[in-house]
Amino acid sequence: MFADVSFPISSWKTFTYSVPSDFHSIIQIGCRVIAPLGNRRKVQGVVVGINKTPKFKGGLQPIYEIMDDTPILDETLWKLICWVSNYYLTPLGQVVRSAVPSEISRDFHTSSILKVNIISKDKRIIEKLEKTAPRQYEIYQTIYNLGGSALLKNISNVYPTARTICRILEKKKLISIDKVSKEPTLENLQVNRIRSPINLTKAQQNIANKIMSSIQNKDYSPYLLHGVTGSGKTEIYIHLAKEIEKLDKTSIILLPEIALTPQIAGRFYSTFKDRIAVWHSRMTGTERSWVWRQICGGKYSVIVGARSAVFTPMKNLGLIVVDEEQESSFKQQSPAPRYHARDVALMRAKISNAVAILSGATPSLESFYNQFEGKLEYLQLSSRFGNAIYPKVHVVDLKKERKKRENHSIIFSQLLSEKIADRLDRKEQIILLQNRRGFSPVLICENCEEIQMCFNCQITLTFHKSENKVKCHYCDYCKPFPVLCRQCTGVLRLGGTGTQKVEEILLRMFPGVKCLRMDLDTTRRKGSYTSILNQFSSGEYDILLGTQMIAKGLDFPNVTLVGVVNADTGLFLPDFRAGERTFQLIYQVAGRSGRGNKPGEAVIQTSYPDDPAIKFACQLDIENYYKVCMNEREELMYPPFSWMARLELSGLEQQGVKLRAMNLAKDLQEKTKLLEIIGPAPCPLERIRGRFRYQVILKSRKDSDKNGQQLRGFLENNFRKTDNKYEHSGVKINVDVDPVSLL
Repeated sequence: MFADVSFPISSWKTFTYSVPSDFHSIIQIGCRVIAPLGNRRKVQGVVVGINKTPKFKGGLQPIYEIMDDTPILDETLWKLICWVSNYYLTPLGQVVRSAVPSEISRDFHTSSILKVNIISKDKRIIEKLEKTAPRQYEIYQTIYNLGGSALLKNISNVYPTARTICRILEKKKLISIDKVSKEPTLENLQVNRIRSPINLTKAQQNIANKIMSSIQNKDYSPYLLHGVTGSGKTEIYIHLAKEIEKLDKTSIILLPEIALTPQIAGRFYSTFKDRIAVWHSRMTGTERSWVWRQICGGKYSVIVGARSAVFTPMKNLGLIVVDEEQESSFKQQSPAPRYHARDVALMRAKISNAVAILSGATPSLESFYNQFEGKLEYLQLSSRFGNAIYPKVHVVDLKKERKKRENHSIIFSQLLSEKIADRLDRKEQIILLQNRRGFSPVLICENCEEIQMCFNCQITLTFHKSENKVKCHYCDYCKPFPVLCRQCTGVLRLGGTGTQKVEEILLRMFPGVKCLRMDLDTTRRKGSYTSILNQFSSGEYDILLGTQMIAKGLDFPNVTLVGVVNADTGLFLPDFRAGERTFQLIYQVAGRSGRGNKPGEAVIQTSYPDDPAIKFACQLDIENYYKVCMNEREELMYPPFSWMARLELSGLEQQGVKLRAMNLAKDLQEKTKLLEIIGPAPCPLERIRGRFRYQVILKSRKDSDKNGQQLRGFLENNFRKTDNKYEHSGVKINVDVDPVSLL
């Protein structure tokens, strides 16, 4: 017997190995194996084919080990992974590596921990122990008072010599010391939530009934659920998951931010208890492996997680929800496969004959377009849940404010300052958005005006005052704060505003205010998301300040004011989606206000109040903004009116990359007249991590290429069947199908 194996390498080649007779009964397509590859003795790969005769003559090396007694990927999941491989032009081995936790193996077991149990209660021995060995008696009584059983480490926290004394008690046959399996606890991943009954409104119930009819018919049905912020979309998810569970089906809920996972999981936990699990990249390898095994065993009815949860092995899938489907974080940028979880979710639902719901208050233009084309069925919630009303939005023109106050360094306008003071007096809570972390994103010399740049990237260094260091947010280059300019030794001036600076000004303006900052710097430690959200939810803090991770999905009834410190951040990035993202961010964060019984307000500070993205977001007018946006996209033939792929070339030598990009673009243009080929051009961020970057854009009009077959066929012929012949001379090419950014 012989097996074809794909490895997590950039080559499309598969490698054939002989299968030892001991493995004949257990090896299957989809199993992971350990085999030699080149100079490496043990490399993990996945079996993609089994044959009775070898494809090649000559000696073949044997497979060393099979990691799975049975395939960890069922038929539907294997079909999904094959689709991802084909659609995103990624070898199967790389897709499996991305989809399956590497720690899982048939030898996997949870770590063990020592547990002590009382096995004798002989009064005569205990009385003697009290007189002759008081410390042994004290520890014995401690175990007894804990119900006769306790973890040894917990007793050791109180009695430093407990381990030795327990061994003595074990020899006296008073207690036993046993190794028990330590199951990872997931409690610290969930926000505490008071259980409340799910009572759907008439509008919610109509939507739920519509979706349930599709689930009961076992039809693949893709929906676009467009609901304003606070309209109760999560309540619909919970209701549907409960009904689906009665049909012995399971649900996957995908969220764009790890920050959203604890709170949403907490709301599901109130209903499903231990039948729900979370899944995201901040979990340890042990936690991920344990949860995966529990999923395979059918323990969970619901999985709530970030984009990689789309690959979890839920059996008999009935529902998959992509919440805030417009978010770019659903797209994996690196490493390959560069998949979009929204599109993978739709395909998984199709393969499983399940229902897919793409949901959000500000749908992506692609989904908005697809519902007009009949590819998605449109469902709408046009009003907020319960007694909540939409917040009143105020716009502050920062240019006028600065001129009026003769101060060009204003962070808080007079209106926003007054609103904050008012909410603090009323013991109500505030959310402030500043979508830039650190203290100051720019360091500029007062003498020669040189801007301090990263040595590895074409990116300005950001000053982090809490550490007194400057950092690059792309390659993590870091060094102590340079007092003087490296060009002329002039004095450096700080420019721009990050979350640390906003926090410092807040504490200075409002002495005694309790402010929580939530950005990448404060959420690096495990459990930090949950801790911050729990503290704010419980009312311990007055203000939650953060980057875009606080802008969507969070629900705090006592928040009655949202402030956007600078709405213009990201508005003028050289990317065709910049305006759309700005609109969605402002619209979403405004929706965090007034979600309870108290009316809410939002204050949006901007220097460009007449920009369509800013103006329509402040008016909460999604319909008119999308009309403007759609007209622009159609005129330029950008998505959703075209299929797009991005070829990114990178290397250490700028001229080598440029030349390779020019030759590639010329070669591709000679091969087709059906596609529009743009470039080559330097990427807007031309150098990252020491590598220079150029890009070539390929577009195919949807009116003449309905399903994108022309573009995908062209990519496959030139970048798969040839095993990427264009990649050589130190220049690497990444193929990004359906890119979400051109930066």
